[in-house]
Amino acid sequence: MHFPRIRLLLPYIYSMNPMVFENIRIAMNSIRSQSLRTFLTIMIIALGIMALVGILTAIDVIKEGLTSNFTSMGANTFNIRNRGSNMRIGGGGSRPTVYRTISFDEAARFKKDFSFPSRVGISCVGSRASTVKSGSLKTNPNITIFGGDENYLITAGYEIEEGRNFSINEIESGANLAIIGQELKTNLFPKTSPIDKEISVGAVKVKVIGLLKGKGSSFGFGGDKIVLLPVKNVRQNFGTASMSFVINVLALSPETIDATLAEATGFFRIVRKLRIKDKDNFEITKSDNLSMMLIDNLSFVSIAATLIAIITLIGAAIGLMNIMLVSVTERTREIGVRKAIGATSNTIRNQFLIEAIVICQLGGVLGIVLGILMGNGVSMYFNQGFIIPWAWMILAAILCLIVGLLSGLIPAIKAAKLDPIEALRFE
Repeated sequence: MHFPRIRLLLPYIYSMNPMVFENIRIAMNSIRSQSLRTFLTIMIIALGIMALVGILTAIDVIKEGLTSNFTSMGANTFNIRNRGSNMRIGGGGSRPTVYRTISFDEAARFKKDFSFPSRVGISCVGSRASTVKSGSLKTNPNITIFGGDENYLITAGYEIEEGRNFSINEIESGANLAIIGQELKTNLFPKTSPIDKEISVGAVKVKVIGLLKGKGSSFGFGGDKIVLLPVKNVRQNFGTASMSFVINVLALSPETIDATLAEATGFFRIVRKLRIKDKDNFEITKSDNLSMMLIDNLSFVSIAATLIAIITLIGAAIGLMNIMLVSVTERTREIGVRKAIGATSNTIRNQFLIEAIVICQLGGVLGIVLGILMGNGVSMYFNQGFIIPWAWMILAAILCLIVGLLSGLIPAIKAAKLDPIEALRFE
C-alpha cells in the first residue's frame, strides 16, 4: 500500500543524481550486448560464491547438529574411558599412546561403590560395522553394536519411543534382548512395529523390546544406526581381549558437575590402584568438551572453503577485467561520442565501474542462491532446520563489490583517459 508514495519519490531521487541511473541503464544494455562473455564471467563468480556460502552454511549446519547432539546428552554428563582411546581428528603426527584398557570388573566396581549422588552407566562397543537381519531383510554393514546397562540410555541422552528399557535382571543375565535405532526400524520393519520381533545380530538372535527416538545421523556417534544389547551379552558374543568399557556418569544437575567429576576422578584412581605420584591412566571427557573439540577442527574446513572462494574470485576478477578492457576497445567510438556531447571523464569512469559491479553482483546473487541450496541440502541430510546464512550472504555481497571495483578500475581509468578526437577517429 506504500507503493504510490515510493513512485512519487522516484523522480526526486532521480533528480539528485540522474547520471547514476543513466550509467546503470547503459551498463545493463552493454551486458545484454555481450551476453555470452558476461554469462561465463557471472558463472565463474557464482561458483566462487557458491563454494563460500555453501560450504560455510554446511559447516554451520554441522556445528548446530554437533551442539544439539551433545547437548541432548546433557550439560551434566561425562564419561570415563581408557586414556588414548578418544578419536583423533586431523592427520600427521605420531600415534597416541594407548594405556591399559578399562576392564569390566573396574567399571562394575566403580558403578557399585561410587557413593557421590549421581547416575552411573556402563557401556562398550561390540562392533561398528555389523549387518543386522530380520527374515529376508537386512541392513547395510554400518550398524554399531553397543553394550549397555539399565542406566546407559539416560546417561547417553537416548529416549525410548516404543517399548521399554532393560531391567536389572536382564542386564545381570545377559539376556538376548535388544533396543534398536530408527534406521533399523526403517530397513527391517518398514510397515510394522519392531517390538517383540526377532532379529539376527551377527550370529546372535535377539528379541527387540525397545525402539529409540530418532537422533538423525548424529555425525558418526551412533545415532539411529545402533543396536543396544545388555553389556554382558556383548561381552559374551562380541568380546575381545582388548575390549574396553566406558563409564558414563550423570550428575544430578549442571551445578554439581565439577564436584561429581572431581569425586569420580579420585575414586577411579583408587579403583585403578594408582599411587599419589602416578598420572591418570584414563580420560574423563565432558560432552560439551568433545563437541567443542570437533567444532574447533571445523575451522580448518572454513579456512579451506574461504581460500577456494578467494582463488575462484581472483580468476573471475581477471576474466572480468579482460572483458572490460575488450569492451573499452570495442566501444572507443561510443566513448568519443559521449565525451563530444558533454560527458566528463568521471562520468565515463563511473559507467565502466558500475558495469563491472553489476556483473559481479549478478554473479554474487546467483552464487548466494546456489550456496544456500547447497548448504541446506546438507541440512536436510542431517535432519536439521532450514538455515539462511545472513552473515555469509553479506560477506559474499561485500566480496563481489570489492571484486567489481578492483577488476573494473583499470578499464574504467583507461576509458576515462581516452581523447575524444582520437576516439571518434577509431574504426
